[in-house]
Amino acid sequence: MRLENERFCVEIAELGAELTRIYDKKTETDILWEGDPAYWKRHSPVLFPNVGKTYRNTVLINGIQYPTAQHGFARDNEFRCISSGKGKASFLLVSTEDTKEVYPFDFELVITYILKEEGIQVIWEVKNPADETMYFTIGGHPAFRFAEKDEKKSDYLLWFPGKETLNYILIDLPQAAADPDTVYELKLKEGYVPVTEEMFEKDAMIFDGGQIEEVWLCRKDRTPYVGLKCQGFPNFGIWSVKDAPFVCLEPWMGRCDDVGFTAELSEKPGVNKVAGGEKFQQRYEILIR
Repeated sequence: MRLENERFCVEIAELGAELTRIYDKKTETDILWEGDPAYWKRHSPVLFPNVGKTYRNTVLINGIQYPTAQHGFARDNEFRCISSGKGKASFLLVSTEDTKEVYPFDFELVITYILKEEGIQVIWEVKNPADETMYFTIGGHPAFRFAEKDEKKSDYLLWFPGKETLNYILIDLPQAAADPDTVYELKLKEGYVPVTEEMFEKDAMIFDGGQIEEVWLCRKDRTPYVGLKCQGFPNFGIWSVKDAPFVCLEPWMGRCDDVGFTAELSEKPGVNKVAGGEKFQQRYEILIR
């Protein structure tokens, strides 16, 4: 699926309803990571029904243990385009007998992309057609490639408008789960911090508590390149791969499990819940300067 306006050309795959290309006609630049498997084969996957990993790759729902995969199954399932028009398209994934083997809820997940003058709006809608309450986390994972071929992380800054400092936690790598008890401070200078390889030595930097509502990837002279606006998101991840020429800016509604979490999914901190017959909706914007 291709969407186009005067400024952008956007491509979306039905597999995962994944945004696979953002081309800026104004600067003749590809903004989204091209999915080179030498570093990371994806572009901008939708994370559902779990963001990150669950503790020991299982989840407890109504007393039954179910196996889970990192970031859930939506990114690896075919969506169906249910509407498309000038600069807008929506994609649908519904529960099946196969999905219920790992996630026992009925659901309808709709992902909508809308082209704007300065970027793309992404809308998630989770409908619960059943009677029982359903629980889930959901997140975005867009990867933004550097503008020039030979650029490195050291050629970029992160800018958090209006912020003086941020707190983050990391993944306990042997446990493959978050360590909420060890909190780090990200010190900013006028809202900026240099991007370094060392930032991602322990996987993603995880920001809880709704700290990030706007973030930009900027060039060293502080010129904004690409950014996200994501009001109302309690969690946010920033991630990359060693030596990879991209940075992921990830708005999350809920996140990976903490080390040692073995309780019911309904008791997970930050989990989203939708009562029978109701729906959940959230949106964020990718902005390009």
